[in-house]
Amino acid sequence: MISRIIEWCAHNRFLVFTGVLLLTLAGIWSMGHVPLDALPDISDVQVIIHTNWEGEPPNIIEDQVTYPIVTALLAAPKVKAVRAQTMVNDSYVFVVFEDGTDIYDCRPASCQCASCHRPGRDRCGLGL
Repeated sequence: MISRIIEWCAHNRFLVFTGVLLLTLAGIWSMGHVPLDALPDISDVQVIIHTNWEGEPPNIIEDQVTYPIVTALLAAPKVKAVRAQTMVNDSYVFVVFEDGTDIYDCRPASCQCASCHRPGRDRCGLGL
């Protein structure tokens, strides 16, 4: 079978060359016209809430800032997970939303849930 294909290609060099040329041109054309995302975003839909409270130890920040924000965000719609980390002067709350949730809907909801639990501040420190 393979020997017959090789014989046919040897006898019809022009057709083989034309076929290879057409396939090459079709491949070059398709590379330019097919939408391709080289680096797809496969990360979770996530909002990070950063709270800075200067001069306070981590246990006070955990009790008065981090824990109330986490408990408020656990009840937010479409929340899959809430993680928190508290350190000296800083508190980070990572809110992971369900797949398919629009990030622009998540940010205001997170800010609204978190704003009532932040001592002495009116604006949210949110990040993506």
